Amino acid sequence: EPGNDLHSLDFCSYCIKYLTFLWNLLFSVLGLLILAFGIWGLLAKESLVSERIAHLGSDPMLFFVLVGLAVSTVSLAGCVGALYENTCLLKFFTGGVITFVILEILGGLVLYSLRHQLKGSLQNTMLEAVLRYQDDPDLRFIMDEIQMGLQCCGAESYQDWQMNIYFNCSSPGVQACGVPASCCLNPLENGTITNSQCGFGALGMEEFEAQSIISLGGCVPQLSRWLRGHRGVLSAYFVFLILLEVGGFLLATKLLADLAFVRAPGWSKRDPGAELQADVIETGAQNRSPAGQDGRAGPAAELGFSDALPCGKGCLVQAPV
Repeated sequence: EPGNDLHSLDFCSYCIKYLTFLWNLLFSVLGLLILAFGIWGLLAKESLVSERIAHLGSDPMLFFVLVGLAVSTVSLAGCVGALYENTCLLKFFTGGVITFVILEILGGLVLYSLRHQLKGSLQNTMLEAVLRYQDDPDLRFIMDEIQMGLQCCGAESYQDWQMNIYFNCSSPGVQACGVPASCCLNPLENGTITNSQCGFGALGMEEFEAQSIISLGGCVPQLSRWLRGHRGVLSAYFVFLILLEVGGFLLATKLLADLAFVRAPGWSKRDPGAELQADVIETGAQNRSPAGQDGRAGPAAELGFSDALPCGKGCLVQAPV
């Protein structure tokens, strides 16, 4: 039991215990933040109402909810298990970490092996985002962030926006023959307010005219170049994440081993001279009687003492006969 002198951890094990606690506390907070962000996204878009609940499985915010829930659950188990020296929770934590690491490694291998097919999938996804730009707020948000961040427009070129009925030149809408504001080179008016009409008419212009207003290049080539250029950084982040998880796993495993050792039957935490003291006390107890089992005087009586009383670490108070 924690706190029992006979089954307590040593100083090194206590350091591992509280390091494991702090380690998992950090990941618990991170997981809860991801979970809160996902729930906020679902509520803000009203994805949980009865009319939209059927499309919940395709909502990107559900991914944040599931990841946040998994990370916070496993980390909280490790956090509480380390603090209260609960082996069941610590074993649950180590099992969860092993599962995470296996899934991440498998996912990385799958992505690497399919890297050549990903460009086609990416292009199809971007074209789908162009077609459903006005209908899906998630796709609109992702598309705007990519176009503004990479200074691109459309999937392969800015002309891809002709496929969207709200932007093509045959549409009578306000944004007819234009592109979203995220395609504009300078979408902000006075540096604060987005001018939603900055791309108006860009699809009907010649390229040399349009290039002064919007980005002409598509996002698929730009995104592919960005991924190739940051391949080393992304790999380093992935390895760092794996090492963090393995570090937490090793700490929990060492704590489990220490707890199993101190709770093993017959083990107790004593002073260095405890075994010698126990032997001396036992000998003194056997010699308390003046006569031994065969009727002769015991060793204490032969020396002129009638009893031997323990007084501390390895010493005896002997009372004269």
